[in-house]
Amino acid sequence: MCTLLTIFFCGGWFAPLAFLQMPIWLGLKISIFAFWFVWMRATYPRFRYDQLMQLGWKSFLPVSVGLVVVVASLLIVFDGLPNDIISL
Repeated sequence: MCTLLTIFFCGGWFAPLAFLQMPIWLGLKISIFAFWFVWMRATYPRFRYDQLMQLGWKSFLPVSVGLVVVVASLLIVFDGLPNDIISL
């Protein structure tokens, strides 16, 4: 997971400084993400299944639907939609 995260989203093996070797830089990024995952897993408690379901249905779903409505209305008000969609 850490390797995929590093390669896909964090520049992979490309180093910002020329003197760092590519495998060393990739290993450093992977190690940082592995440490972060372990740290988060150890710091926060696990949710029970019923708590996860309640969090998803009562918190995340209404917020997501609200954001979809807000973004859609902002696109319509500020004429951000492509012309093909408006003519439908």
